[in-house]
Amino acid sequence: MAMDDALITERRPVTGPQVFGYVRHVTGGLARHAALIDCLADYCRRHELTLCGVFTDRDATLAVRSPAFVGLLDALELPDTYGAVIPALGHLGPKRIAAKRKRQIAATNTRLVVIRSPRPATGRAHSLSAGHDLQQLGGT
Repeated sequence: MAMDDALITERRPVTGPQVFGYVRHVTGGLARHAALIDCLADYCRRHELTLCGVFTDRDATLAVRSPAFVGLLDALELPDTYGAVIPALGHLGPKRIAAKRKRQIAATNTRLVVIRSPRPATGRAHSLSAGHDLQQLGGT
């Protein structure tokens, strides 16, 4: 019996865990926004994640539940969604708002992947189980 080549994984497109990006882009031009999106896409490609879309907040006034962030939360509720990916923690806003947003993401039982995070005192990445933050050291 001949094997069907289509059944060999290496010859079929395989998608990684599905993630959605989120960025705050208030200042800077289109080139800066494109660089942020490229940063997310490159990170996802290197870590075998499927970037399904990116939500962008452009308003200088910061609300915990901005339209783009609410869109992200809605997307995180989709079946088979692994989590959210952001360039750095600062994209979630100032500490008080970022803490609330992190709790809202955790409530979706998905992960938060931070591409560039401050180094912990030990110099190692910090990770928690699903439904909580996952900070990974990476680089752009």
